[in-house]
Amino acid sequence: MSGYQDVLKRLTETLNARKGSSPDSSYVSSLYHKGINTITRKVGEESLETILAAKDGVKLEVIKESADLCFHLMVLLAYFDLSMDDVLAELARREGISGIDEKASRKGE
Repeated sequence: MSGYQDVLKRLTETLNARKGSSPDSSYVSSLYHKGINTITRKVGEESLETILAAKDGVKLEVIKESADLCFHLMVLLAYFDLSMDDVLAELARREGISGIDEKASRKGE
């Protein structure tokens, strides 16, 4: 397992452990207790901040905001008992498929 995979695994384990914690004990636990609307709002905020950092062209800020976005996306996934492994499996499934063809295949869903 690569170092990055180790980070994702440890973070996923931490996020799942926080589900049963008191909302006063951690930021992640407070997000879970506030519910899906708060979690999705945070993903949206971090997405916008990443876009703005990219538009400003400051690479370090793009990295930092992207990390915030990935973190909050992982919180969202964990809320649904999913992980980045599920996302990576979907990306692997799409590998070698034209983006146009893949998108067209979803129209019937």
